Amino acid sequence: MSNSQIWFVTGASQGLGLCLAQQLLQAGHRVAATSRTLTSLTQALGNASANFLPLQTDLTSEASVQQAVAQAVATFGRIDVVVNNAGYGIGGSIEELTDAETRQAFDVNVFGGLNVIRQVLPHMRTAHKGHIINISSIAGISAATGWAIYAATKFAVEGFSEVLAQDVASMGIKVTVVAPGAFRTNFLTQESLVLAEQPLVAYQEVRASHEKYRQMNGAQIGDPEKAAAAIIQVAQESNPPLHLLLGQDAYNRAIRKLDTFREEIEAWKPLTLSTNFEG
Repeated sequence: MSNSQIWFVTGASQGLGLCLAQQLLQAGHRVAATSRTLTSLTQALGNASANFLPLQTDLTSEASVQQAVAQAVATFGRIDVVVNNAGYGIGGSIEELTDAETRQAFDVNVFGGLNVIRQVLPHMRTAHKGHIINISSIAGISAATGWAIYAATKFAVEGFSEVLAQDVASMGIKVTVVAPGAFRTNFLTQESLVLAEQPLVAYQEVRASHEKYRQMNGAQIGDPEKAAAAIIQVAQESNPPLHLLLGQDAYNRAIRKLDTFREEIEAWKPLTLSTNFEG
């Protein structure tokens, strides 16, 4: 295909990443895909081919990421689109989650993406083009009870994506941060979701929130195939959005957040403005 692109997709052995990689390969794009294990990639997507490069990568290791990006560039010549999709959900109150549990979530959900971005940017700057797509979550815009650390990691992705877009705009590089709602993947299963190992009886609302999400598994409103198609469409746009919401639930939560945020800002405007120097 004349508009074939070279994609680098993390977390491609399951969920949204798998749907995305499958659609890209079917459309004739070339894909470098990462996962923690090589067998999970080849079982899901097949063996390496002229269009497919499976890469066993530890995203929390900058050396591992550097090697994966270098191998992708050596194989395909360049990287046009990067999708930082890898990540996992973590539930629990701040008090319940240990320092180790919390740091691991940030290592994977935040620093893993930053490792990839640092390694691909030199290639994109040289080419004076490229598109970085970071998968966040509606939790990074409007958080829910019981998911403080997960929301914090996704707020971080939203934040660094916004500034990254400004920093690289003059270099011809585009950035989109995608905030999906609930999609019918394995995200709510034990493979992709962990809960606090030391839950406390005091946090009954947190337990209720977790149970609500457990019951949602398999009945999520979002179709991951359509989400993957939407991401591919955005990558073809000459003027892609910085922020992209996916799903009716994501849209509804974002609008509610904007409304309540504005109401609160306006309600406290007198106190806000009272802190200026006089005269």
